[in-house]
Amino acid sequence: MFRIETEVDKERSQLLRSRLRASNTAASPVLRALRGTPGERGLPLHVWALDEAGGLAGGLVGHTWATWLHVTYLWVDERRRGAGLGSHLLSRAERVAARERGCRSARLETWDFQAPDFYRRLGYEVVCVIPDYPPGITEYTLTKRLG
Repeated sequence: MFRIETEVDKERSQLLRSRLRASNTAASPVLRALRGTPGERGLPLHVWALDEAGGLAGGLVGHTWATWLHVTYLWVDERRRGAGLGSHLLSRAERVAARERGCRSARLETWDFQAPDFYRRLGYEVVCVIPDYPPGITEYTLTKRLG
């Protein structure tokens, strides 16, 4: 018999994460080989575009982990769109990830009203489509081989 609870519990959450990590490490030679190495932890990767006054014109926030660049956010100010700034930010992040961190691939998520066609033009391929996430919107996961 079990007692089921739905409360938020930070301590249990950390315990669960630790146990899942141990199970994953035991089951995967790749993850086991990463443990205890510099590649075990994700490293932040940020690229910023600042205007003449130092204001934010665009930026990319992501991280690298296990030979992958994961782009979390890419944004360009509406007034600056269409001039190649987004492509430049993404290209710079890909170069840093590949040349300085040994990444071989990149991944990101975007919604149908955001930029799936933009990423396809830059060589990304759709590997997952989730309709109605959230309702009325389609989410795409895209990847690209680097280098």
